[in-house]
Amino acid sequence: MSDTLTVEALPILAIAPAQLLRGNGILSQLPKYLSRYGNKALVIAGEKAHQVTESHLKNTDREIIHAPAIADCSDENLAMLRRLVQQENPHVIVGIGGGKVLDTAKLVAHQCQLPIVTVPTTGATCAAWTALSNVYDAHGAFDYDVTLDRCPDMMFVDYDVIATAPKRTLVSGIGDAIAKWYESSVSSGSSEKTMVIAAVQEARILRDILFQKSAEAIANPNSQAWREVVDASVCLAGAIGGIGGANCRTVAAHAIHNALTHLHQTHGTLHGEKVAYGILVQLRLEEFQGNQLAASSRHQLLKFYQEIGLPTTLADLGLSQVTLAELEHIAAIACQPNSDIHRLPFTVSPSQVLAAMVSTTSPITATV
Repeated sequence: MSDTLTVEALPILAIAPAQLLRGNGILSQLPKYLSRYGNKALVIAGEKAHQVTESHLKNTDREIIHAPAIADCSDENLAMLRRLVQQENPHVIVGIGGGKVLDTAKLVAHQCQLPIVTVPTTGATCAAWTALSNVYDAHGAFDYDVTLDRCPDMMFVDYDVIATAPKRTLVSGIGDAIAKWYESSVSSGSSEKTMVIAAVQEARILRDILFQKSAEAIANPNSQAWREVVDASVCLAGAIGGIGGANCRTVAAHAIHNALTHLHQTHGTLHGEKVAYGILVQLRLEEFQGNQLAASSRHQLLKFYQEIGLPTTLADLGLSQVTLAELEHIAAIACQPNSDIHRLPFTVSPSQVLAAMVSTTSPITATV
C-alpha cells in the first residue's frame, strides 16, 4: 500500500489589493507611498485622468515618467508600453484612469514583473481592484482576457477625484456591479464551497446596497451615500470576483457585453451600460427555462434602471437601427465555445440569445 497522500490542487485566488487607501484628497499621499518601491515610477493614464491628477505627482523627489495618454487596452498599446518600460526601467507602474487604462497598466506590470498601483478616476468599474485585464482589438471589440497572478500592490480611492467624473460613469458602475448578484447566483448559487458561498452572499449584499442607496448617491455627489455606492462599485464588486473566482465574476451579462463591443454603434456606450442590459438578456434566458423568479427580478431591475438611468433596450444602447443580420452576428459571438455565457447551468443557442435581446422589456407572462 502506498503512503503517498494525494492533495487536491485548488485554484489560486487573487482576492484583493495588498493595500487599499480611501478618502477625500488621499491622492496627495501617492508620492510618499511610491517611495517603498523605488525612485522611478511610470504613470499610465488616460488624457482626462492625467489632467485631473497631474498636480498630485508634482513637488516630489521621485522621478515620474508619463507614458503617452491611452484610451484602450489593446495589443498595440501594450507593446508600446512594454518598449517604454525597457527604455526607462521604472521601479513601479501607476495606472490612473478608467477601466481600460487600469487594465492596460495592470497587464503591462504583470508582463514586466513590476509592482502596480491603481488609481480609479471614476466609479464606472472595479478594474482598479481585480486581477484581470480585458484586451480589445484595434476596432474596439473585445478580444480576450488575461488572468493576472495577483491584485494590485496598492489602490488609491480618492473620492474628490472620482467626484469630478461625469455622473453617467457612476451609473454605469452601478450596472456593472449589480451584475455580480445575477451572474454569481445563477452560476454558483447551489455551490457548497465555502469561498463561493461567501462570494454569492456578498453579491446579494452588494445588490441590496445598490437598490437602497443608488438614487440618493446619484442625486448627491460626494455625500455619504455616494461614497458608499462608490465603495460598492469600485471595491466590493471586485472583492466578490476575487473570493468566488471566475464563475462569480462573469457569466451571461458580461458575455453579452463582450459580444456587443463587436458593433461599432455601441462604442459610445459605457462598459457597465452594456453589462446592465446584458443582465436583462440573461434573465430572459432564464425565463425561457420556465424560471418565474427571473421574470420578477427582471421587472424589479427595469424599475430600478429607469429610476437611475440605465439602458433597458437595444435602442437605449444606440441600436435602434440595428439590422437582423447584425443581431444574429452578435448572438453567435455570445455563444462561441469560449464565451462566459456557458457558465449558465443550461445550454443556450444563438436563436435564444437573439430572442432575449429583443424582448428585455416584455411583460411577465401569467402562468396557470
